[in-house]
Amino acid sequence: MKHGKKYREALKKFDTNAVFELTQACELVKSLSFVKFDETVELSARLNLKKGQTVRDTVVLPHQFKGEKRVLVFCPPEREKEAQEAGAAYAGSSDLVEKIKGGWLDFDIAVATPDMMKDVGKLGMVLGRKGLMPNPKTGTVTNDLKSALSELKKGRVEFRADKTGIVHLAVGKVSMETGKIAENVNAVLSEIKRKKPADAKGEFLKTVSVSSSMGPGVWVLAKDA
Repeated sequence: MKHGKKYREALKKFDTNAVFELTQACELVKSLSFVKFDETVELSARLNLKKGQTVRDTVVLPHQFKGEKRVLVFCPPEREKEAQEAGAAYAGSSDLVEKIKGGWLDFDIAVATPDMMKDVGKLGMVLGRKGLMPNPKTGTVTNDLKSALSELKKGRVEFRADKTGIVHLAVGKVSMETGKIAENVNAVLSEIKRKKPADAKGEFLKTVSVSSSMGPGVWVLAKDA
């Protein structure tokens, strides 16, 4: 991939092979930003996973940095009012299923009660491709709508290791205080470590880096808990 002049200039400002303490790394990422908009700060963690192993869960970040998410809830008609009072932007059953089949996707997160999953499953191709499919592992298939929506609105986000064992996640904005970005990173890393497979061998966190969405990555000192 060919990078532009400003990116190449940013690379000259630090030792790209050096490994930094987390707070230093976050401060460096902020200083390396060269665009006029408020970039997202991203975390990349490479995990030592065997074939067939994965790490997937959700975490509530201590410091919110995105606008309020529109949550859609698939639930029986008698629970629609409950879902709306808990903060759902949309709540419904077969009506929402049909609307989504028609191409409507004007929401950020989907939650479903377990009794709705038979119908929601018909949307697997549509929701799965967009990363919106409710899943028990991420707390988005639940009967406890009040708790689920409360956490989602606080900023609960999903993380998942890809096929190469890398977890990639947005953790802040360049405009945020360095300490708040670092605390968000620590929250994610702590949760990743907590999900370490019981039979995982050796050092679990192989490498950790942070970067702005347009800038170069900065290596972070990764210490297993």
